[in-house]
Amino acid sequence: MDRVDRILAQWQRERPDLDVTAMGLIGRIRRLSLHLLRGMEETFAAHGLTAAAFDVLATLRRSGPPYSLSPGELIATTMVTSGTMTHRIAQLEKAGLVERVVNPEDRRGAIISLTKQGFALIDAAVTAHVETQARLTAALSKGEKAALAALLRKYLAAFETEP
Repeated sequence: MDRVDRILAQWQRERPDLDVTAMGLIGRIRRLSLHLLRGMEETFAAHGLTAAAFDVLATLRRSGPPYSLSPGELIATTMVTSGTMTHRIAQLEKAGLVERVVNPEDRRGAIISLTKQGFALIDAAVTAHVETQARLTAALSKGEKAALAALLRKYLAAFETEP
């Protein structure tokens, strides 16, 4: 029995009229999320990053050469508000990890690019991040990971649709 099982047993005892199956699923997802986030945040911190900074740098890195995106593209990919993205970009620019350059296609706008320092940092951080994620999922076999990925993909699709 895990902690969620004990909570479900208590509800079953107190309110046998309720089907608490969903409570168990969501409770486990929430608890797992906390453990996973904690493990990943430790990796980010070891590289001097927050989860938010990692998100922006990783988005730029995985965009491919020239590792540049407009603020609007960053907002769409990271799903944060423009004010939040402006703050994140300013902090990363101050740290020398990104730079703003004039958008050659629209001189009124800017393009955000990884600096050499930012590229090196995110490459090291993403390598450690992948290692951390492997460690955090090591309790599952390869087959279990595939099965869980399929179930989570189906579940997530009920909430998110690709444009």
